[in-house]
Amino acid sequence: MIKVNLLPVKRKPKLVPSFVITMVMAATVTGIVIAYLVFLFNSRLSAKKEQFTANEKKIAELKGKIKVVEGFEQLNKATQQRNSIIEQLRKNQSAPVKLLDETSKLLPDGVWLDTITVSGEDINIDGYAFANSAVVSYVDNLKNSKIFTEIYLQESKSITVENVPLYMFKLTFKMKV
Repeated sequence: MIKVNLLPVKRKPKLVPSFVITMVMAATVTGIVIAYLVFLFNSRLSAKKEQFTANEKKIAELKGKIKVVEGFEQLNKATQQRNSIIEQLRKNQSAPVKLLDETSKLLPDGVWLDTITVSGEDINIDGYAFANSAVVSYVDNLKNSKIFTEIYLQESKSITVENVPLYMFKLTFKMKV
């Protein structure tokens, strides 16, 4: 007779090879590590982006402050220039007074001045005298002065004005500042 076993046969489950399990675990660990590294990279990237944005804002703020400082520097420079001009004017303010005072003090008798011209450092005097010796005396007085330099008698000539013999002279010199 034939025996038929209708009960399911219990077979032993097939074992998954160990290399497959190792590979799946390695892939899982690798995936977790990659996911962690991507998360770490993204968090650092977003932190750097935030820092970059904050730095750009700070740079824009500092550029505004730099413009204000440059404005103050230009204002300071203009003020210093104005102050130096005012100081120079104050120094030169007394120069014409000194010039006229000293040239008139040094005039000997019989000499008078017709014109005094100042151009830069050069001073030109045109004048008249009754005698040539008075002109020489005036030139000597100017040479002995402490405020005049480079005295040069350009011309001294005899002329007659309304039947009066005179000597016309021209002088150039410089004034010490």
